[in-house]
Amino acid sequence: MVPADQGGGVMRADLLADPVDGVDEVLAVVAGADQALVGGLLRPQASQAEGLAALADAVAASPLSAKVAEAAEKAAAGAAGEEHFLSLAAARMALFGSVHDALMARIEQATGRAQAGTSEPVSGGGQAENLLLAARSWLADLARAGWQGIDHDLVSGAEPVISALLPEPRLRRLAALLDGFAAELAASCPGAALERIPVRRWGDLWSRALLLTLPGATETTTSTVTGRLLPLGVDLHEHATAAQAQVHAVFEPADGGTPYLVRASVSAPKPDTIIGAGIWQVLRPHMSLLTAVSEGRSMELTDMPVTAEGDLLWRDEHAKPGEPADPFATARVVLPAANALPTAPLDRHPARIAVPVFLEGYTAEQADEALTFSLTGKSITVDTDRVPAAGPLTPEAVAASNACIGLLRWDAGTFRVQPLAVETTARKKTASLHAGAWAGGAVDKAGVKAEKAATDAATVLRERAGRLLRK
Repeated sequence: MVPADQGGGVMRADLLADPVDGVDEVLAVVAGADQALVGGLLRPQASQAEGLAALADAVAASPLSAKVAEAAEKAAAGAAGEEHFLSLAAARMALFGSVHDALMARIEQATGRAQAGTSEPVSGGGQAENLLLAARSWLADLARAGWQGIDHDLVSGAEPVISALLPEPRLRRLAALLDGFAAELAASCPGAALERIPVRRWGDLWSRALLLTLPGATETTTSTVTGRLLPLGVDLHEHATAAQAQVHAVFEPADGGTPYLVRASVSAPKPDTIIGAGIWQVLRPHMSLLTAVSEGRSMELTDMPVTAEGDLLWRDEHAKPGEPADPFATARVVLPAANALPTAPLDRHPARIAVPVFLEGYTAEQADEALTFSLTGKSITVDTDRVPAAGPLTPEAVAASNACIGLLRWDAGTFRVQPLAVETTARKKTASLHAGAWAGGAVDKAGVKAEKAATDAATVLRERAGRLLRK
């Protein structure tokens, strides 16, 4: 949404408004297969068999063809085993991968930003196979029961599996997914009483978890990088018992190579009473980059580990604060020339699309609760629901802005922009507001007040925990 003669992260808003061929048809196939999981595959009905057959037909020209055809036939007969459920999950994820690739191709056209290379799966081993098989067995039981058949006894069967997975660092990704999935299911029991079932979401979690039970599924190639990191913004994810901050940035190699997009993430468990600005207190001690973000500084990296997909495996000892670096200057000057790295195979899903973009010179238009940015007759929806409460950025500030650093996402069939930072003009002065401005410590009155409240809550929790331990 920035004119071509000005540069910027999104140059062809019209391409984002046009439908992408084939996407609706693929999603319809997935929806049919997901309905098969609603009633369960222990005694499937004819309608469930039809959805599974359509899934098999959709991958008939792929290497998955024979396995998925067999799996669909066995599942339709109520005789599917764990290996068959695994094949169905793989087919489902492959279809979503095709949607992801089509959407990313459209984004590359719109931004003019190239993707560098492809991601290759890495064979892995040495993981506790018995734990993976236990997780797979529980997921198979879920498929047989279906979402309408879940109860507390079935869901609680995940507890010993999760407890055994968590101590294994290489299996912690699966453990975290199963933990969250089981918590959602437990809160929804009994399934027979549910008025509304999140069919696609639970289908996503189920199929992704199944594929993570394959040995080496989370393995990736890594290397090290040296150069300058220029932060663009922070995407904060908050749940009742955990939080994650993901810093999106441009990396400039020290050897003068082409800059490219990277991410650095930090996660931590938290009590459900720590919310808002207090979340930064949980995350801050684990990554010095958060302080650099709030101070508007670059970071100098030396031999920092990084995956082939651009995820920095952050180590504070490999980074030191650099010179001041305004994210909006980075967005205007460096972002347009930055390459995007490939997506890991298991991350090829439309829900995981989050591409940094820069928008400028638009008109913000509010209609009821929907906010859009319009430029040269084209509009894009702004996802203000994703603006976190843990920073000074607000939906009102976004609506009053004239420049925005954001993440381009795809949700509910359309492209949307999630604001990470905006510029506003008042009395001929330009001011910027960032979602991650309090990451390294709040400085304004509202942020300091929120931090103090969180500190008080954490102190009370520590005192209570201490008393319990003493008993």
